[in-house]
Order: sequence, then C-alpha cells, then structure tokens
Amino acid sequence: MGAPAASLLLLLLLFACCWAPGGANLSQDDSQPWTSDETVVAGGTVVLKCQVKDHEDSSLQWSNPAQQTLYFGEKRALRDNRIQLVKSTPHELSISISNVALADEGEYTCSIFTMPVRTAKSLVTVLGIPQKPIISGYKSSLREKDKTTLSCQSSGSKPAAQLTWRKGDQELHGESTRIQEDPNGKTFTVSSSVTFQVTREDDGADIVCSVNHESLKGADRSTAQRIEVLYTPTAKIRPDPPHPREGQKLLLHCEGRGNPVPQQYVWEKEGSVPPLKMAQESALIFPFLNKSDSGTYGCTATSNMGSYKAYYTLNVNDPSPVPSSSSTYHAIIGGIVAFIVFLLLILLIFLGHYLIRHKGTYLTHEAKGSDDAPDADTAIINAEGGQSGGDDKKEYFI
Repeated sequence: MGAPAASLLLLLLLFACCWAPGGANLSQDDSQPWTSDETVVAGGTVVLKCQVKDHEDSSLQWSNPAQQTLYFGEKRALRDNRIQLVKSTPHELSISISNVALADEGEYTCSIFTMPVRTAKSLVTVLGIPQKPIISGYKSSLREKDKTTLSCQSSGSKPAAQLTWRKGDQELHGESTRIQEDPNGKTFTVSSSVTFQVTREDDGADIVCSVNHESLKGADRSTAQRIEVLYTPTAKIRPDPPHPREGQKLLLHCEGRGNPVPQQYVWEKEGSVPPLKMAQESALIFPFLNKSDSGTYGCTATSNMGSYKAYYTLNVNDPSPVPSSSSTYHAIIGGIVAFIVFLLLILLIFLGHYLIRHKGTYLTHEAKGSDDAPDADTAIINAEGGQSGGDDKKEYFI
C-alpha cells in the first residue's frame, strides 16, 4: 500500500473514532454522567454529586469502593444511617456521608444504565487529623550555657504532618521531620528534635512544638514546654532618697537578681576593714548622715550559683536644700500671680483718676448753668448791649 493510501486510511480511522453513527459527537455524549473528586477531614461530611444531561429514561446510581450500591434513584440500597439522600431528579443524584472515617476513602462510582452503561468516578480522600504533639527530653532545671535536646511527636496524620519549633517568637531550627507509618496502615506518626544552648534570658521561656497539616485549616495545634535556667546573680545599689544630704536618713538598697535569687548580702566600705551591718533585709541604713559617711560602698550578693559585687559612691551634700522642681514650679506660679495683681492695681489707679477728673468737669458745668451764678460771658454780653445805645437791654445766657 502506497503512502497516499495509508494516509487516507488513517484519516478515515480518526474520523470513525471521533464521530458516532448518525453524526453524534462521542466526546460530547449527553448521556455521560459527570462528578468530581472530594476531600474531607475525618469525622466530617462529604457530599457526592452526579449529574447527566440526557438520562434516557434511566436512573442514576451511586456505589462505594466495594461496589456496594448506596442509592439507586431515591431508593436506599445500603443500610448505613450515615448515608443520606440530598437530591434525586432524572438529571442529578446527590448523597451525603457524615462522620466520615478513614475506611471510607476510595473511588465512588456513579452509573446510569443506558445502552451501553456509562459511569463516572469520584475519588474521596479522607484526611487524618494529627494528634496534639508531645514534648519529651526536659527533666530538670538547666544551667546557663548548657545545651539541651527536646523531642516532639504527633501521630494520626494523613498525609504525614510537619513539625516546627520556636522559642517564644523566635524560630528554632530543628532536624527534619521523621515519618513512620502507624499500625493501621493509613495514618502516620511524625517526630522531630531540636538542640540549643540556653542563656539567662531563656529562664521562664516556652519552647513550642507545632503541627502543620491541611486538615487543621490554619488552626493552631501545639504544645509548650517551659524551661528554667539557673544563672549567677547580678546586683545594683539604689539610694533612697536619690540625692542624700547631711542630716538626712539614708537607705542604700542592694537589689539582687538571679535564679535562684541571692539570699546573702555583705556590705563593705573602701578603707574600712570590718564588714558593715545591714539594718533592713539587704539595705544599709544611715540614721543621720554626716560628711564622714562619704565614700565608696560595695555590696556582694551571693547565691548557690555564685556572687556579684556592686559599687556605689556616696557624696554627702550640704544640708541647705536644693530647690526642687516642685518649688521652682510654685515660684513661677507665684511670680505670675504677683504680676497680674500689679497690673490690676495700675488699672484701678488709672480708672480712679479718670473718674475723679470727669466728675469735676461735670460739677463745673452744673455751676455755669445755674441762675444764681452768671458767668463772665454773660457780663460781657450785657456790657456790649449797653454800648450799642439802645434802651432795649437784653441778657443773653450762654
């Protein structure tokens, strides 16, 4: 057979495969049901939905992975109260399975009994929820700069979960998660370890192991282990009052920190041989300060983890009080009030002068307007009237 004939035959075969008799497109068969794969968390509910366009007067059917019929149309075939009918029409059959178990995982089949029988598969994946992790390896208090190893384990996850570590808000880089299949053959146990060196800042810190798994849907599933770190003490000296003056009472507080907290405090003064006695717990008391108390004082705080010595230089100031910020504030307020009072007094003086002046002017005008006391202007007018020679004498009052 020549090459042209072979090519023609191949085209005819492709045409025959793609087209059914009568012109029906097999890739778009309206009698073919369709469904979708589903994922469900163990203990949850899954809905299986099967649809078809042309049912050809036949009913849809759901079967489980063991090929047991669950529903045929509206009729229940398997006595399992977890399986319920959701919707049944000639074009759709939907069922639900509640309280899903790991054993329910597998391929479910939707069938329609046409000629030929047509089926669609739905793969149901059941996720195993990991158990709360367990931390082991911490037995007792740790000493500063010790190294410790903690282990974490969680079982029941499917697929296998991942473990992460953190100390407070800081991520710890542990070893890769180890995976081991559980005896049921379906779930997994995961484990991880982390090793780190502790410092005094780690005292009271929480070492957290967390499980990451898609079944948790972002929910936190973790376990915390609080650790205790023993470390050498520190101390500082705090004066009370902070600015001691001659004649005052003074307490020097030796404030110790550590784990365990220092229980013993010893006071010394440079140049003084015997240790000083405390008067109040860890404080050194001066009932009445004088100049001879000036000098450098040392406090040694001791615990079973070691000792620490703090220093403080005492300078006894003169007894004259140093203006405090509060007295300065009151002085400023007093100056402002005195200035305001001064301004008010000046205002009252000017107002008094003004009233006295205008009151005298008012009285003068009253005297000029009375008939008993004609003023000089009236006399001048009368004199002018007499010089005009007229017998007609008139008085004009202005």
